[in-house]
Amino acid sequence: MPDVVEQQTAKKVAFITGAAHGQGRAVALALAKEGINIVAFDVAKDLTYPAYTFGSADELIQLQQDIEALGTSCLSVTGDVRNDADVTRAVEQAMNEFGRIDILFNNAGICAYGLAHELTEDAWDAMLDINLKGAWLVARRVIPVMIEQQSGIILNNSSIAGLRGMNRLSHYAASKWGLVGLTKSWAIELAPYNIRVNSIHPTGVNTPMNDGLAALEGTTTQEIAERSAGNLLPVPWVEPEDVSAMVLYLVSDGARYITGSQFVLDAGLLTR
Repeated sequence: MPDVVEQQTAKKVAFITGAAHGQGRAVALALAKEGINIVAFDVAKDLTYPAYTFGSADELIQLQQDIEALGTSCLSVTGDVRNDADVTRAVEQAMNEFGRIDILFNNAGICAYGLAHELTEDAWDAMLDINLKGAWLVARRVIPVMIEQQSGIILNNSSIAGLRGMNRLSHYAASKWGLVGLTKSWAIELAPYNIRVNSIHPTGVNTPMNDGLAALEGTTTQEIAERSAGNLLPVPWVEPEDVSAMVLYLVSDGARYITGSQFVLDAGLLTR
């Protein structure tokens, strides 16, 4: 009879960045319910920019406990996607714990408003470094694992802003359009190894980020949603569970021939 380690390594493993709360947490729980082991990676502290509340160490611990309560294993790792040493350590821990990584959900990201000509260089760098460079740094360490396995799935969490321009969000849009370029290029490079790569593009999602943006702008979450989105369907935003439902499909065997594509969850916004 196989021992516990052999049983664990037989299961699929998902590496999720920005896992402590919001979309990352919802996706981690949804995958865990399907019996997929989770590596939950999060900075787990507030940053200088944007000046709103990020996922916390307590939330990361709670996520691990919630996943383990489902009978699934979870490795929680604190680190910054901008720091290659942190990323390398997390991937090494994942391999030591589980022996494989089957799914990468590049989810860690920030958002903040500002006119292009009024942005500071620090604000521009933080946006691009977390949203775009961070996704590349993590993938750079995970891809060799997937190549060795001859299989894998990478999902980049972009945005509707990765498919259109948005007022006072040029640095955010630039980072999210960049993810589309990575998605399509990685899909070409990695197809010979049976690795699929896609991006998802939600409208506003009901997460703590909305509260943070509202506080920074001195307004309400409802106004933030209406300003950024303008959904066709009469909803201010979608829920994190709507995002996790899309992820579940894209990592399933039903999507086995889908790669290099963009999947929109926009409540009709882009139809306007």
